[in-house]
This record gives sequence, structure tokens and C-alpha cells, in this order.
Amino acid sequence: MLGLTLRSPPGPPGRYLVGMTLRLLLLSALVVTSFTACETPFKKKDEEEKQPLKHQAHDQAFQAFMGRLRIAVEKQDRAMLASMMAADFGYRWDAPQAGETPFDYWDRMGLWPQLDLILREQFVPNQEYMVAPGQVVTDPSYNGFRAGMRIIQGSWKFVYFVPGEPGAAQ
Repeated sequence: MLGLTLRSPPGPPGRYLVGMTLRLLLLSALVVTSFTACETPFKKKDEEEKQPLKHQAHDQAFQAFMGRLRIAVEKQDRAMLASMMAADFGYRWDAPQAGETPFDYWDRMGLWPQLDLILREQFVPNQEYMVAPGQVVTDPSYNGFRAGMRIIQGSWKFVYFVPGEPGAAQ
């Protein structure tokens, strides 16, 4: 061939292999420990969603959401409203009839005007929700209609619109 000969490094046979193996193991351990120290964005986001909300009434995203929601309620735009509602939207305390939607219930009970009024109230933070009217938070004896919004997977959602709790003091 070209006159090249392969030689082992100086020292006892296998010493080179042991040294390289130790370096590789040390480097691997260093890489693994550095990655375990990193925070994943998913863990942080989940913890943030469980924290009580700060006052969001003047937040641009909340204001935009509320503007779209109010327009959808005025127009009774069921498709738009459905896209803005949480999957487990709460609209009554008892079990709904089979196949009943919140919109059917609101039609039957004549609640569209009440919903429109509540959505025009000032929203205040209550745990992880923004709720209206503010009396829900400040007046323990308030037992009227209330609405709640919450951030779910990074977006505002309409979570509930319910009357006062049954059996509560009026």
C-alpha cells in the first residue's frame, strides 16, 4: 500500500481504549445532568395555568375575546359562541336533558338578554377565573346570574354562565 503502518499509542495495550471510554462516559454524564437541570416549558405552563389570575380586565387579549363574545351573543351566533366556549361549559346546576345544548336552554328560558347584560359587567379575578358581575366575589349573599372566563391551553374560553346556586340564600 502506501507504506502506512498503524501503530498503537505508547503504553500498555488497551490503555488507550480505557482512557477514551472514561472520557466518553464523563462527557455523557455531563450532558445528561445538564439536560435534567433544564425546565421544560410544558411544566412551567401547566403551573402557570393553575395559579390564581391577576386582574386581566384591561389585558388586550381579554378585551378582544370579550368584544368577540359580546358580538356573538348579540347576534346569537351559535357557531361562533361554540368555538369560544370550553368543552365542559357549565350552564345549569342540574343534569341537562339528553341532547340539550346551552343555546337550547337559553332559548327555552329566555336567557339571551340576561347573558348580554352580564357580559357587559366589569369582570374581576376569582381564583383562576375572570368573573362577572363583581358581586360574585365581593358579596357572599349574591345569588344572581354569573359568567366566568378562563385561559385554557393559552386562549381565553367562556367557561360558564349559570344562575345562582340552588338552595343558596336569596
